Amino acid sequence: MGAIYSQAFVTPACPTKTYDGKTVIVTGSNVGIGFEAAKHFARLNAAKVILAVRNLSAGETAKRSIEESIDRAGVCEVWELDLASFDSVKAFADRASKLPRLDILVENAGIATYTFDISEGHERTITVNVISTFLLGLLLLPKLKATAKAFPTSSPHLSIVTSDVHAWTTFPEQTADNTFVALDSKETVDMQERYSTSKLLEVLVVRELATRLGDSGVILNMLTPGLCKSQLSREAGFALRLMIFFFGRQTEVGSRTILAAAEADWDSHGAYMLDGKVNNGVLSTFVQSEAGLKAQQKVWKELAEILEEIQPGITMSI
Repeated sequence: MGAIYSQAFVTPACPTKTYDGKTVIVTGSNVGIGFEAAKHFARLNAAKVILAVRNLSAGETAKRSIEESIDRAGVCEVWELDLASFDSVKAFADRASKLPRLDILVENAGIATYTFDISEGHERTITVNVISTFLLGLLLLPKLKATAKAFPTSSPHLSIVTSDVHAWTTFPEQTADNTFVALDSKETVDMQERYSTSKLLEVLVVRELATRLGDSGVILNMLTPGLCKSQLSREAGFALRLMIFFFGRQTEVGSRTILAAAEADWDSHGAYMLDGKVNNGVLSTFVQSEAGLKAQQKVWKELAEILEEIQPGITMSI
């Protein structure tokens, strides 16, 4: 009921905290809540806001729009990032690792599709929403840690944008010998559940990864922006589109939850945030169960093996 009540009756507070001197990366920031979040960061005086986008032309349009709206030239940079390509993710991370500092990494980019397709050897939704999301996060973890050490008041954040719909999947792949192999099977896939499953996997991985980070100085959290009237829902089914039509938030309102996560204290580490506040109680019953914990550990082990194949030694950054 928490998420439903939130969607219908709660409006997240407009962010006011300043980000003086800070460098922020927002993936998927040429449209939707990512664009609006980037605009907020720029408005609130971030020194540099990097728009990580697949389409550079669309990114440049977003940059102009943001800078004109806040009357601040030169605050935004547009960098190419295609989460369907591991080489693109690695190239982006290598470039970002050379920044003087990185205070906030918001991983917002994702896809929702009912079409089965393979990218980098895995079903495309899983590649983009899960594997590449955590590939980027772990590749940039050393830079976030270095920023925490060099700028003790910074408290760098790695914030993952997930969703209430993590609770909408039956997740039968959890019982397979290897969850990711099962997720790649065209014969057994249910693409109606795939986006929800990818968001559940994000939740499980964040919870497990947070326990392993130790005293890193980096806050890892996750958030739900709620149902928003964005392009992400363009392939949604009729029932979901109806819910979004009646209850969906404007993207600017949804983006406020991103800013809340990016400034949240240590109590948000490994936690799920709803309406800008830590609220693990609204996580699905499965996530909070013993079966969920078992799946969490299993999924992390299998994902870590995939990430090591892509970038040997990557898990040593934890």
